[in-house]
Amino acid sequence: MNDISSKRIFISACEHSAEMHCANLIGAVNDRLSAQRAWPSGEDSHTEPQRIAWVGLGGDKMAVAGCTLLANPVQRAAMIFNVFTQLGYYKKLIRQAKRYLAENPVDLVVVCDSPAFNFHIAKAARKLGIPVLFYVAPQLWAWAPWRIHKLRRCCTKLACILPFEEEWFRTRGVDATFVCNPLFDEMDEPVEKNLKTYANYRSDAPRIALLPGSRDAEIKTLWTAMLEIAAMIRECHPHATFVSCAADDEKLEMMQKLALGGPAIHYEQGRLYETVKTCDFVLVASGSATLQVAAAGCPMAVMYQSNKWIWHIVGRWLLRTRWLSLVNILARKELVPEYMPYFDAVEPIFTTAHGLLANPLKLMQTSQSLTELVKPLTTAKARDNVAALVLEMLPIK
Repeated sequence: MNDISSKRIFISACEHSAEMHCANLIGAVNDRLSAQRAWPSGEDSHTEPQRIAWVGLGGDKMAVAGCTLLANPVQRAAMIFNVFTQLGYYKKLIRQAKRYLAENPVDLVVVCDSPAFNFHIAKAARKLGIPVLFYVAPQLWAWAPWRIHKLRRCCTKLACILPFEEEWFRTRGVDATFVCNPLFDEMDEPVEKNLKTYANYRSDAPRIALLPGSRDAEIKTLWTAMLEIAAMIRECHPHATFVSCAADDEKLEMMQKLALGGPAIHYEQGRLYETVKTCDFVLVASGSATLQVAAAGCPMAVMYQSNKWIWHIVGRWLLRTRWLSLVNILARKELVPEYMPYFDAVEPIFTTAHGLLANPLKLMQTSQSLTELVKPLTTAKARDNVAALVLEMLPIK
């Protein structure tokens, strides 16, 4: 039997969500190996289970799962145009990763999300003959279809987390597999149970979640706006209550400081899905959190605030989708209102929220549409499907 501990996987995650996906993947791979070794045959029946050596870029959750971190870029996570302020840091990180791959034996590279960064890691690995698994397909169908040639060159296998992506990439020559969505790996109930009927709903006392995202840049640009909208809602719905979720202690402290003098907010750390299940409506930053809100059956308004001028000069010429939020892209219509890539004032967002909060029938219909939309994403555990891909690419006999 091969010595599993001699196998090394380099794994790269730069954001909070990717870090969680990778931590769960490491656990799933190790669990599969332990299960395989639990019922061995032949002379190795008493062999102590060994585990793959994981090393790479990520966050504390990956370290706890068993990954040796070369650096922790998760704390520096940025998005779209805000990343330009940290280019020096990421260039240094890329050089560090390339040097490690060149100087150490690595059997497989797994890169998760953050394509602008992870394309560099994947390209370096393929030049060295190391197979590469992309976990979370880059959204080339939305903004850069011409980059498919680059993806084909540096990707051995692609794990897609949206149903339509597998066919899109396969027809363009990429070995793609739909693995379900890792956001729902911890969900142990059918999404249909989250359908909200609003039978006992009181429009004067809605429970509303404010979710500005997990990145510093998102919190700085969205949190104050969400608080302004919350104050306006409170004037029209006097018994409204508000809750928010912070990714970690640092983000919680930042949000609490910015919220001083505003409406009372109850804070949770993590637990986004569980929190939103108890809410009637959500203001949420564009991104993967919108799918968790949808799975909770909760109507929402999606917000994002990028640089207005850069959007008009560059951004709008790159995008290939009519809608920008994941929920509306999947629905292929405006299922939920979206205010992105920027908004000039909060009043239109308040007007939309106020109208929905006064219409329980519309809220119930939206809840039903959202749970039906995300059901295909929850039929299996992504971590287990991706773990199977990892072991296929890294044969262990």
